[in-house]
Amino acid sequence: QVLLVESGGGLVQAGDSLRLSCAASGRTNGMGWFRQAPGEEREFLAAISTSGGVTYNTAVKGRFTISRDNAKNTIYLQMNSLRPDDTAVYYCAVTPLVVATNQYDYNDWGQGTQVTVSS
Repeated sequence: QVLLVESGGGLVQAGDSLRLSCAASGRTNGMGWFRQAPGEEREFLAAISTSGGVTYNTAVKGRFTISRDNAKNTIYLQMNSLRPDDTAVYYCAVTPLVVATNQYDYNDWGQGTQVTVSS
């Protein structure tokens, strides 16, 4: 089991940027970011392989950028031009696959970090 700790969430205004971090307790394979707003299903955002291959939800592509530092066992999510509908708890997760978009392909999850975007 890999322990994951997210950080970087907070309260921002519409149009602002945030960078989320997710530190893993050990080496991992594919990693991804998801979010869940109240009353909504968990939503895939982006995933990255160990070699840096990425895939995005088209809803956030162009505004959000995923990256990773394998030496630090850490991934990041740079979020720009934030909107009120980006308000959610953001989670990182680990998959044994190279990369995955389905939450059920992920087997370890962080505790989540709250992002709130005010209008």
